[in-house]
Amino acid sequence: MLAGLLSSAGCLAQGSADALSAASPGAQQQRSEIVLRRKKPGKRIMQAMMQYRQAAIDGKVNLHSVMLLQHGRVLYEEWMGEGAPEKPHVLHSVSKTFTSTAVGLAVGEGLLSLDDPVIKFFPDKLPPEPSDRLRRMTVRHLLTMTCGHGKEPSAATRNLEGADWVRGFLAWPVEYEPGSRFCYNSMGTYMLSAIVQKVSGQKIVDYLMPRLFGPLGIARPRWEESPQGINCGGWGLYLRTEDLAKMGQLLLQKGRWQGRQILPPGWVDEASARQVACQPAGMTPERLADSGLNAGNSDWVQGYGYQMWRCRHNAFRADGAYGQYIIVMPQQDAVVINTAQQGDLQQELNLVWDYILPALQ
Repeated sequence: MLAGLLSSAGCLAQGSADALSAASPGAQQQRSEIVLRRKKPGKRIMQAMMQYRQAAIDGKVNLHSVMLLQHGRVLYEEWMGEGAPEKPHVLHSVSKTFTSTAVGLAVGEGLLSLDDPVIKFFPDKLPPEPSDRLRRMTVRHLLTMTCGHGKEPSAATRNLEGADWVRGFLAWPVEYEPGSRFCYNSMGTYMLSAIVQKVSGQKIVDYLMPRLFGPLGIARPRWEESPQGINCGGWGLYLRTEDLAKMGQLLLQKGRWQGRQILPPGWVDEASARQVACQPAGMTPERLADSGLNAGNSDWVQGYGYQMWRCRHNAFRADGAYGQYIIVMPQQDAVVINTAQQGDLQQELNLVWDYILPALQ
């Protein structure tokens, strides 16, 4: 089995060696225009990837794809189970990092500020008597998931027939001072999507097309939307593994792509930095102390940026339910992409730290 894996993965990595190509006009409708450069992996990398895959099999980690880049080249790629090179994969909360990027671009264009109050954008959807805490909630608080909620606004805010998701979010109790407490909040990301749409006049999938997806050669992304016609923001984006790799490489390069700065200077550094303390989704700060999670054993307590998580080993990641990852390792000049249908998300990350990271030193 491992010999077959070595053969097939080596062919994949070598097949487009050192090529950065544009698809023919007819093919552009079917796939990305830009194909990432490939490089045949060395023996050390291949041995590490073989061990990584065998450990995933032994641990029953249900991977759908893995792609490894270093120094801007794809060294290894493989699809398993439901994964396929040209098949867009549901990203779950990896979508949040793309929404954050839309916010950064809008800030760079002067359309909004991170210190703008959230209520400024939706004066017609406020509760009858907005609380002082709601009035103090800003775009920055949405980005860092510190908007003051004790628990995430429930699905009831959006699942009722005809429910206005923005109105439901603004009506949710703001129990704590904004900025004082991390609470994982997908509906807060939806609000970021709604804000960008309000100030730009475009759904974020369309707003990002000439600014991000187009330059990266990501063709026809699909993003689910609310009944109000707003992209979900916190979830619902579908992209291919290679598309995620392009985003990871862009983040690694601090927003530069093919010699051009396509994200505002400094945005990636700010967005990927530890802005606030955090804990896993659904866990309160009070429960964290009794959870046994700490900086040595968990990638969910390393700090949170703007819709991105800090990792151990001075890395950071876009992170989606069931094991969707864009893992950026600046010290190793590397990016690892995973798509999966996996329950134990820390187990999946541990495989990267235990097998792939040492081969990149």
